[in-house]
Amino acid sequence: MSKAGSYIKGLFWGGLIASAIVLLYTPYKGKDLKARATDYLDNVKTEVIEAGEEKRHEMEEELAFLRSGKA
Repeated sequence: MSKAGSYIKGLFWGGLIASAIVLLYTPYKGKDLKARATDYLDNVKTEVIEAGEEKRHEMEEELAFLRSGKA
């Protein structure tokens, strides 16, 4: 088998074994874990959006300042 094929096979089996271990040792039920993950991702998404809006506002102010010729 080629090196690439062996690598892909290893990734597959490693992922399968890791996911089985995670399922066995997860301290939360499926619904609880899904709810926690969803809440976390929603918070991250909100923070990223807010940071982007804040940075955009800063950049627009800087652009307006530079266009005014007072720099």
